[in-house]
Amino acid sequence: MSAVNAMQRNSDACDLAPGYIHAIAPYQPGKPIAELARELNLDPDSIIKLASNENPLGVSPLAMQAMQQALADIARYPDGNGFELKQAIVQKFGVAMPQIVLGNGSNDVLDMAARAFLAPGLEAIYSQHAFAVYPIATQTIGAAGVEVPAKNFGHDLDAMLKAVTAQTRMVFIANPNNPTGTLLRADELLRFLRALPAQVLVVLDEAYNEYLAAELKADSIVWLVEFPNLVVTRTFSKAYGLAGLRVGYALAHERVADLMNRVRQPFNVNSMSLTAAAAAINDHEFVRRSCELNALGMEQITQGLAKLGLSFIPSYGNFVSFKVVDANKTFQQLLRRGVIVRPVAGYGMPGYLRVSTGLEAENARFLEALKASLAE
Repeated sequence: MSAVNAMQRNSDACDLAPGYIHAIAPYQPGKPIAELARELNLDPDSIIKLASNENPLGVSPLAMQAMQQALADIARYPDGNGFELKQAIVQKFGVAMPQIVLGNGSNDVLDMAARAFLAPGLEAIYSQHAFAVYPIATQTIGAAGVEVPAKNFGHDLDAMLKAVTAQTRMVFIANPNNPTGTLLRADELLRFLRALPAQVLVVLDEAYNEYLAAELKADSIVWLVEFPNLVVTRTFSKAYGLAGLRVGYALAHERVADLMNRVRQPFNVNSMSLTAAAAAINDHEFVRRSCELNALGMEQITQGLAKLGLSFIPSYGNFVSFKVVDANKTFQQLLRRGVIVRPVAGYGMPGYLRVSTGLEAENARFLEALKASLAE
């Protein structure tokens, strides 16, 4: 028996998986209410979850109505091209239909971008403290991830530009950033795009764009005309209240979108998601109320944190990260009180916890539980 055959006989399929797959740190979602109820024998109705940046108002009413009407057709496969949702996106943003890529949440389109443009031996750049999916999508392809140190918990665009090499094919930018909530100004982004080599794709992740005041929003979709290497990603999981349906999209130059669609799985967005998103995108009143509630919740939480003597990172999303002496201890104490927040040690922020804005009563409950936990 040859040495190669002997080695293979002593290995299994997992041992032979690529090393870059073994090296991936799996994404850690927020703890579900049902899981905490089982672990601590708590009444699920007594638990509040402020861990996953979900919309406390629930689902867009227009989306709910559309889903109810679509229930009778769920025995059929979805429209693989997502015509109805794409048409709604075209009407809202003035893009062409071939510029749209639909995904099972915006995570899916981030992954499609990586699969279409990265390969072993190539590099993707992202910031320290940026969304965990960027390194995961990069490593899954076997490409090298280049993490650039953050500046005041946000993207240091000058440092990211200096990190570009001949092997760089992609830069991920989250604006606002999760989990820090920091925001890049439009003029900063434009300077960066104009200085970047044309062969480097910029994936601009705008999952929290709807929460921004009008004067803070960049004209990122208009920029697609000037920058064929720009991809703008959005989601229906946040302000539209469709997190459980998992639907997002990317807007890009037609050639870029075509390549991304080539690696897209068939029927990657289900029928209910397509129908709900097509209705939700026009539910302007629901989005307005969601943003209004978020602004009030942000004020309530940050004022409460300040009264407790805790520092926090000013945020432009629907969440805020705050610093405590022992983040893991405080997290566990909050869980025992039926309050779920999000540890962010995996983002290089071991002293911080992140809390999403909720309803007024939920925010008050969180602050009361936090005060009691800190006193223990």
